[in-house]
Amino acid sequence: MLTKFETKSARVKGLSFHPKRPWVLASLHNGVIQLWDYRMCTLIDKFDEHDGPVRGIDFHKQQPLFVSGGDDYKIKVWNYKLRRCLFTLLGHLDYIRTTFFHHDYPWILSASDDQTIRIWNWQSRTCVCVLTGHNHYVMCAQFHPSEDLVVSASLDQTVRVWDISGLRKKNLSPGAVETDVRGISGVDLFGASDAVVKHVLEGHDRGVNWAAFHPTMPLIVSGADDRQVKIWRMNESKAWELDTCRGHYNNVSCAVFHPRQELILSNSEDKSIRVWDMSKRTGVQTFRRDHDRFWVLGAHPNLNLFAAGHDSGMIVFKLERERPAYAVHGNMLYYVKDRFLRQLDFNSSKDTAVMQLRSGSKFPVFSMSYNPAENAVLLCTRATNLENSTYDLYSIPKESDSQNPDAPEGKRSSGLTAVWVARNRFAVLDRMHSLLIRT
Repeated sequence: MLTKFETKSARVKGLSFHPKRPWVLASLHNGVIQLWDYRMCTLIDKFDEHDGPVRGIDFHKQQPLFVSGGDDYKIKVWNYKLRRCLFTLLGHLDYIRTTFFHHDYPWILSASDDQTIRIWNWQSRTCVCVLTGHNHYVMCAQFHPSEDLVVSASLDQTVRVWDISGLRKKNLSPGAVETDVRGISGVDLFGASDAVVKHVLEGHDRGVNWAAFHPTMPLIVSGADDRQVKIWRMNESKAWELDTCRGHYNNVSCAVFHPRQELILSNSEDKSIRVWDMSKRTGVQTFRRDHDRFWVLGAHPNLNLFAAGHDSGMIVFKLERERPAYAVHGNMLYYVKDRFLRQLDFNSSKDTAVMQLRSGSKFPVFSMSYNPAENAVLLCTRATNLENSTYDLYSIPKESDSQNPDAPEGKRSSGLTAVWVARNRFAVLDRMHSLLIRT
């Protein structure tokens, strides 16, 4: 895990990445909303109008807006260009846990401890729908990224999926007045609602704190006070539990799907963030803090970036380094990809596998040094515990079949990093941080 940026503040209860700018919003337990530039590591602005903790926060995808929801029962819509709150939506009777914008329609979705979920039209500034059915605090509610669905998580131990297609038809039929639409469809005749429960997912033994849809597949992930992360699958007619990831040893506060890989990230009051392999249901990485419980996770919509909020601030991080180990000589770029050393000719744009690297290290190759005189490479691997780092010396085969490249024997030795310094000598920085010259 690579931490890109870290803040010190009051407890962070909500997070939202801006889709295009290098910004992240953090809503705090002390009532302040902070706007950070995570590339420059600076606080751009702060918004301080809520009375008490702010739990819900979300950037709008296109407009210069964000929405927040707090323990003062208020939902506020802000314009960050004008640097002020535009209006406040009132109606909830208890703490508001999450607030999200719809990706297309002018809607806001809010979940509250008053056991309801509400959908608001932020253009007309009215509540257009109240979803009732949970019988305990609703901890989280989110729109589906592409379909007319909502998923919610509650301390009543259930996750619910709601069909809101009726609401879209009623509110967004072109050119029709609302009364006409009702007359035609007979919506009120049989008491059919704008939003109906489609699935009730039961399986957690304690209250559920978070639920989220997969960006592309018909899957849901949930995290609960029973310390489990569950994966659910659904189709038109039913929904069922696929699997459980066990490993956290306190309440799971948040769980999200990785936008582009078969991974789930979860965080917990056990002071850890865990990364799970979706196909194997096993933990891949665990990141721990000494004193801070984690409360919320956010994934950037299109970059490989995540944010996590904890008791004393937040961190913005990547799961792995994206830049491969590489070296350039003349018109050739040598780089490591999927256990192969590859070579790209800048002139012909021909990209070939030159040789296969020996496996055995669970860490990716971090850096590389190329020696044109001996046609040899040094490949350095950086371990989590730096003292266990190693480097390999390989001679590149003269002729190679790129379909089935050779796998020459490399010589491995321990050292933090190694580079060529002469035709037949290289320098190694060892674990004691002394510099050795080897032949």
